[in-house]
Amino acid sequence: MLDTPQAVLDALRENDGRPHGLHRTVTAEELAEAAEAFDDPALLVTALLELMAAYEFTGEHRKSPVVFARLLKLHETTPDAFSEWEAHQVDWRFKWVTTSLLQVPDMPLATVHGWVDRMRERYEDAGHGLQPVAAMRYHLARHTGTGIPDAYDLWATRTRTRLSDCEACETRHHALHQVFAGDDAGALDTWRPVLDGGVSCSDEPQMSQAHALLPLLRLGRADEARSHHLTGYRQVRGRTGMQEEVGLHLEFCALSRNAARGVEILAENRPLFEATGAPLARLGFLTGTEVLLALLAGEGHTETPVGGPPGRNWTAGELLAEVREEADRLAAAFDTRNGTPAAGEARRLRLDRRPLLDEPLPLGLRTAFTGPAAVPAPAPAPAREIPQDLAELVREARRMAALGHPGDTPLWDRVAELAEADGYAHDTSLGTEARLRAELAEQRAHALYAEDRDRAARAAMEETAELYEAAGMAWHALVARTRALSWDVVITDGDQAGEDSGDARSAGPELWGALDALQREADQLLEKRIAAHDETGADPGPLPATGPAEGSATAEKYLTVLHCRVFAAYHVALAGSPEIPAPDRERFDALRATLESEAGRLGVPHQRGAARMFAGDVAARLGDHALAETELRAALKEIEASGRPWRGTRVRALLAQVLLCLDRPEEAAELLHQALAEAVRYEDTIFPMAPTYLLLGHAGTHTGDVTGAVRHFSEAATRFDREGEPNDAADARLQLADLLARAGRQADAVAVLESVVGDESAATLDERLLAQTRLTLARGLRALDEHLPAAEEFLRLADTVAGWEDGAQTLTLVAAEAATSLALAGRWEAARTAYDRAFAAHAEAPNPPMLLETACEFARLTMDAHGAEAAEEALRRLADADALYAAVPEDDEDFVHWFARGSIHYRRARVLAQADRFAEALPEAEAAVAAFADGGPDGEERRAEAVRIAALVESHGLGRIQGAVARLDEAAARCERAGLSEAAQILTSVREDLAAGATD
Repeated sequence: MLDTPQAVLDALRENDGRPHGLHRTVTAEELAEAAEAFDDPALLVTALLELMAAYEFTGEHRKSPVVFARLLKLHETTPDAFSEWEAHQVDWRFKWVTTSLLQVPDMPLATVHGWVDRMRERYEDAGHGLQPVAAMRYHLARHTGTGIPDAYDLWATRTRTRLSDCEACETRHHALHQVFAGDDAGALDTWRPVLDGGVSCSDEPQMSQAHALLPLLRLGRADEARSHHLTGYRQVRGRTGMQEEVGLHLEFCALSRNAARGVEILAENRPLFEATGAPLARLGFLTGTEVLLALLAGEGHTETPVGGPPGRNWTAGELLAEVREEADRLAAAFDTRNGTPAAGEARRLRLDRRPLLDEPLPLGLRTAFTGPAAVPAPAPAPAREIPQDLAELVREARRMAALGHPGDTPLWDRVAELAEADGYAHDTSLGTEARLRAELAEQRAHALYAEDRDRAARAAMEETAELYEAAGMAWHALVARTRALSWDVVITDGDQAGEDSGDARSAGPELWGALDALQREADQLLEKRIAAHDETGADPGPLPATGPAEGSATAEKYLTVLHCRVFAAYHVALAGSPEIPAPDRERFDALRATLESEAGRLGVPHQRGAARMFAGDVAARLGDHALAETELRAALKEIEASGRPWRGTRVRALLAQVLLCLDRPEEAAELLHQALAEAVRYEDTIFPMAPTYLLLGHAGTHTGDVTGAVRHFSEAATRFDREGEPNDAADARLQLADLLARAGRQADAVAVLESVVGDESAATLDERLLAQTRLTLARGLRALDEHLPAAEEFLRLADTVAGWEDGAQTLTLVAAEAATSLALAGRWEAARTAYDRAFAAHAEAPNPPMLLETACEFARLTMDAHGAEAAEEALRRLADADALYAAVPEDDEDFVHWFARGSIHYRRARVLAQADRFAEALPEAEAAVAAFADGGPDGEERRAEAVRIAALVESHGLGRIQGAVARLDEAAARCERAGLSEAAQILTSVREDLAAGATD
């Protein structure tokens, strides 16, 4: 009930603690109305100031000047109703009125000038410096586009005053002046103190971050742009007072080729379409929206669903027309009011911009949007032209397939398209149609295998074998049957429609017997070829590595059969690692050695390379990295000798992993870059690009290249998204966030993690992975002092782990962290509930260190929030800590007894001291000193802190200054001996202060 002035005042204080938004603004309006009911000018002043602030920070610029006019009248008639701070606010908020009037096109320009003149008169009368007036005249000149140089000089050359805008905001305006003058580099130099976090305010750095995005992109500083987008957008998201800045982030998404991210931002900010109180800022928002929508429309995505004004569904084309019409009208209204074309020209300049990057800038964010705009960039042009003539196309595809060139895939795809078309007539110059159908079936089998659809791939390869048999191509059929059989040992799927979900055939005697039989068949085919030459008496010469003739007995086909057998033995051996059963290891070693020797005898280097690669891979997985490096480098030499460099991409990636394990990240990074470049060069569409970028991220973290690592982790996550691997993408983002947090970029890390957990699709992730992501996010939010959002994440996580059979201990940890975050957020009732929940979980799955730390922290926060009257509650929390400590066995080597004991005594000493119970506090501080001393060198720094508290209690609480000084002298000397110079300096400083006080 707002039936007394005190009730209204209490409500005003409560409203002042709320974040700016619709709820706070509506409440401020109600409270201003309630304040008018009382004959209390001071109360009305307070209410009107709160209302004006609410309007200012939610973009209600049409209403703000009206409230200020009432405040000005009150100040003229009842100046005693204003406190010193409130009187200062009247002068300060003259600037708000000027900028608010500029926001409204139906406010005559003469009125704006009149307010600036009135501001000047008031400042002159009060003896204030006129720099803020000059700043307002500059903003007016910048808005109208007239007299800018003179106005800027008049402002920039004047000395700042206590009524000047804060340093961070003025820095933004100085930098923007340079941007408008075309000096992006100079602007970013000016901006550095704000963008680096050196100076800030309630509006900064988020406003500067938005405005700096375009200059950063234009200068090629894309990594910085990414960071400022991640952190800055979080601060402006959904805020009606930051419409223009949201528009700049939308423009950034278009210019960095992140249209899908832009569509997501539109969906998150639909309420901004209803915010009409700041027309100039709205024009900025609508123009940024139009830049994005025009890009979508230009790329043919006019039917893409997008978020627009609430109340109906929108497509990109429909919203573009709506936004364009309103923005054109607003720009024209401003130009009419101003008598200049400045607003329209600035708008056209933005709309003329095109993407500044050839490839999408990896942001590291998961984008939920899956429509056409989710495709981040046009597909790269193929490395070679695809022949238009079918016969030429098939011959080229066969030539490349015979070489094992990965670039044959798009050729076969085109062949399949033509062969399946209505009216297809087979060209007999290509051989039989049965052969072509077999080749297409083989390509389909390999494509299915690359997609991890193992059962479908095996079935397609078995069909391939039958088709080759029908075509009379014995060698091809034999290879297909061997490959299909070898794939049995790697089948992991079974959830594909129509596929058998049972286990694969056992890799036992039956499988090996079948593979042996196929090998004997290969040997027989080889003998027949040699015999045919012997009958003529001709020298057969070496077996050709490839051969175009149908059914030719080539070394390639013979060695491929051997290769398939090694492949099967390799997978069986790995299934038993790290302790491979002896029979499996012996089989693998024997088959691999056979492939290597036969490839050498027949002169096929790339198959010798394959044999060495198998050996290196197994050695790496068994932890013998030195042997692995030797084998893999030998494999690369064989492949280089083969003239088929595309076969080296995977070997390089594998060798890079080995080098990372050997702590040689620079060499690893070089190999990974080579592998990626070759995969692109040779059109290897099934090369594992995403995992390779992930490895590059790890290499970057080890070399200290944080910028490169961030870029590579981001690229890996994006590629995992495209490949439909959400868990791998989430794991990459978790690693990216960890890197960002360790690099001191916690806000970036939080933005990345929020994108993982931020919508319904998060429910499809692996539950444990999602839980780890939430835990990391919650801790990141807490590190940013966003305690309530942190607590909400902890509570969501607690509800999740409560349902796990093995989740009790995790629940203890999560509930404890939730309790602390809720307390930090001032939600004490919920904090106490979470605290009790943590102790209940502890009873089921003990976690003494965690709960003990929570109890001590809860005691500290209780005293900080409620003061001396809460001492008994704080002491009860410390009694909880005592009980936890007492329950831990003395011989528990995993529990650090001295630290726990010292922490409890230390916190109890501080609680008692805050409650002015100094006689009780001193023994507790001394007990803490003794406990930390038991920790030896590890406890010395904590011991010094406990001595400091004991000295302060003894001197200030008990009046025994000499005893405190002696205590500090001894402790400082001890710290010096222990090499803790900083701790010694702190103790000495306290000692000198106490000694000086005693002398005085």
